[in-house]
Amino acid sequence: MPNRQKVLLVTRNLPPLLGGMERLNWHMVEQLCHAADVHVIAPEYSDIPSSARASLLAVKGKPLWRFLAGTLWRSLSDAFHWHPNVIIAGSGLTAPFVWLAARICGARTAVYLHGLDIGLRHALYTLAWLPFTRNMDVVIVNSTSTHLLAMSRGICEEKIRILHPGVALPERKARKDQDNYENFRAAHGLGAGPILLSVGRLTERKGLREFVRDVFPLIASQHPDIQLAVIGETANNALAARSQSVESIRAEAAQHSLADRVHFIGAITDRTELSLAYESAAVHVFPVREIMGDPEGFGMVAIEAAAHGLPTVAYATGGVVDAVSDGVSGYLIPPHDAEAFAHKVSDLLQATLPPENMLQFASKFAWPAFGAALHESLDIASSGRAQAAQRGER
Repeated sequence: MPNRQKVLLVTRNLPPLLGGMERLNWHMVEQLCHAADVHVIAPEYSDIPSSARASLLAVKGKPLWRFLAGTLWRSLSDAFHWHPNVIIAGSGLTAPFVWLAARICGARTAVYLHGLDIGLRHALYTLAWLPFTRNMDVVIVNSTSTHLLAMSRGICEEKIRILHPGVALPERKARKDQDNYENFRAAHGLGAGPILLSVGRLTERKGLREFVRDVFPLIASQHPDIQLAVIGETANNALAARSQSVESIRAEAAQHSLADRVHFIGAITDRTELSLAYESAAVHVFPVREIMGDPEGFGMVAIEAAAHGLPTVAYATGGVVDAVSDGVSGYLIPPHDAEAFAHKVSDLLQATLPPENMLQFASKFAWPAFGAALHESLDIASSGRAQAAQRGER
């Protein structure tokens, strides 16, 4: 058996920080460990999979300048002493350190781009960071939209690989436990009416305030007992994303006498409780806005919803068009068309889409499939790939 390759992942985004980038990097560590020895340079509070044979090389996470300085030193030091075969930037932020470290040990380089890290139009970022991203050996992007965005920023198309984020498929249940759903409703004061679910950080891009202002009143006029459950918090740790406050969203709801219908649950990190939220809801709403320089890279929550048999209604913008199969796992609505959005939600409240088709769509994004594609994109020896995929599917 050939020697396992060595992979160094450099990232700021890992749990316990919450978000799609954090979950993706966590699972990327897990999948890389199936085929390689892995070191991870990340903030000292980071969590990596306990089942993965990876070593965390911790740096100070705050303030940002200390993270950047510590990451540069750690990257150069590990490249000199450990000699990794592949060095990966978990986002565009760490691309310069990956490129510089690779000069020491001759490693292949890669970066995973999520949308905002290539769409950001800040002058300093464009001048000091983007050239390193262009010089990566492999540029992995999370959607067709990010692929096009990367090309528009001067990245050679031959380097680009589309690799959608994955999903953890829930265990299939012989029958649903109605008591658990009723307890979930009672714990969060969700009443007896149908639930619309929003999952994600409260940022300007996610568009929840505009949904409550423009769309939710139209739905409530047709469904007087409708409830909106919001899972997520403000983006306090995001570098560029602008937050929407809970107070501003409540104020919009109050303007339409709907304040008692909007329930802020906060972040849910327990997977069982999050599954209860998906399975208790009738429709997942994903009203992402089109904002110049702040694109939605993909939309992992739409895949998670489909994996739980929950349809999504979303505006067709950015990478969302890859995350929702129109007519199969939900519906894509032209951006800004509040009436069409409300109409499709009402349709799904009357008759949902077949859950089997949603699960089949979501299954294509299972993490073992993500891992196999990642190994191929990075040209990592695949001696353990088949066994890893089998373990993940069981």
